Amino acid sequence: MIQVTNLTKRFHSGGQEVLAVNRLSFSIGKGEVYGLLGPNGAGKTTTIRMIVGLLQPDEGYALVDGFRSSSDADEVKARLGLVSANDGIYPWLTVREMLLFFADLYGVSPHAAAERLDQLVTLFDLGDYLNRRCSVISTGQRQRVIMARALMHSPPVMLLDEPTRGLDVVGSQVVFDYIQYLREQGVAVLVSTHRLDEAQRLCNRFGLLHQGRLWQEGTLAELQRNTGCNTLVAMFTQLFRGDRRAAPPAPQTFAPQPEASDPQKG
Repeated sequence: MIQVTNLTKRFHSGGQEVLAVNRLSFSIGKGEVYGLLGPNGAGKTTTIRMIVGLLQPDEGYALVDGFRSSSDADEVKARLGLVSANDGIYPWLTVREMLLFFADLYGVSPHAAAERLDQLVTLFDLGDYLNRRCSVISTGQRQRVIMARALMHSPPVMLLDEPTRGLDVVGSQVVFDYIQYLREQGVAVLVSTHRLDEAQRLCNRFGLLHQGRLWQEGTLAELQRNTGCNTLVAMFTQLFRGDRRAAPPAPQTFAPQPEASDPQKG
């Protein structure tokens, strides 16, 4: 559902080149929750912006359900949803108006949008504030609305960028339940976060980023075996303390498909 191959992005600041993402490769299958983990500045959000198509990679490519992010923008948009802590909502619209507006943007018919809205109102318990303007709802309510908005067109792929930032325990639990719901629906989920305890609870596979490179990748059991650490927190702590035994040179467990699998090569 998501295939990232040798994805690379450079920025220039103060006359210097910064390599934000360095030949990153991984894949995410149907019903899989993949945690893209690392500290601030590791390259997580830059990677998501390239997958979505908001940034053009300098090298490599990302495929979403077989479509290339850098050139098939409409097809990619139709197939993914995005939940971000920085994802704004329109304050002058009611919750109902905003959800239906986004359904229309994605080409969902009015009848299907109304049915989908009813489903999501129940799923996220939006009924009490469905007709309130978005400017007056709480932070936790806003996050529920953002998650519902990302599902209005029933995408097979979901990206969540720091989804629990700024939320309390109750709000964070809503996000956890949401991710579990996506997994049960067979959605391919990418969760980008620096909150390692949450990721360990939610994800079945992990990609650990350090300075834009994939340092380790695998299930928790595989990472424990490779690093000698029991938790994700311990793995990163070992890395940042300078114990290079925990940091072999960017292993890539994902094997890129032959060139013929890239639709731009066909």
